[in-house]
Amino acid sequence: MIRLILNGCNGRMGQTIARLAKEEPSVEIVCGFDPFSGISNPFPVYADFSAWEGVADVLIDFSNSAGVDALLDFCVSHGLPCVIATTGLSNQQKEHLTDCARKIPVFFSANMSIGVNLLMDLACRAAKLLEGSFDIEIVEKHHNQKLDAPSGTALAIADAISGVLSEPTEYVYDRHSVRKKRSPNEIGLHAVRGGTIVGEHDVIFAGNQEVIQLSHSSASREVFAVGALRAARFLAGKPAGLYSMKELVESV
Repeated sequence: MIRLILNGCNGRMGQTIARLAKEEPSVEIVCGFDPFSGISNPFPVYADFSAWEGVADVLIDFSNSAGVDALLDFCVSHGLPCVIATTGLSNQQKEHLTDCARKIPVFFSANMSIGVNLLMDLACRAAKLLEGSFDIEIVEKHHNQKLDAPSGTALAIADAISGVLSEPTEYVYDRHSVRKKRSPNEIGLHAVRGGTIVGEHDVIFAGNQEVIQLSHSSASREVFAVGALRAARFLAGKPAGLYSMKELVESV
């Protein structure tokens, strides 16, 4: 039995994970952290970390990027492995996360969906094969309550593609302010916000007289919750280090 702490338990993703955990015999949520009350949970919920005293095996974080630094410090002080599924982290926060991973096991992924990570792998293969003759554009769509743009997943896809190309790339987020032709080394990133779109990501390779498009669409937040629970089971008992969906997939 893996004992979980769920940070952001009263949010949409937190509630989805809590519901799925009820059906998972190998997982027990021992408590939740959330400053927002008014939702009844079958486990105790604390407004801040300092109020908790107990034992847990892994913490899952689906909250807000503003609180990630304090959360990481809490996990380090308690020797608690953590799954960070919150997006929109700054470069400084990512450096802090890497530093904490030298002391505790940390699992970080911009997207917990197995399908999205497969899309990323395919995009990298395509980018390497088509380099120099195809322009690359990434379009992501999310619900109107999402705070960060472009999404952490879109940036992760761009970073992965950039990492396999032989020439340096430039990320372009907005074209309306500068009137000039597109540079060959650009990766365009475009964010759409509206309605209740769970998450869609398209990677477009536009060449001479042909277009190749890789797409992933999430119909439910459950795909991310399932991935987070798998990550928690994977992380339990691991030595200190920074882990990602790549290691999880390779372990299957």
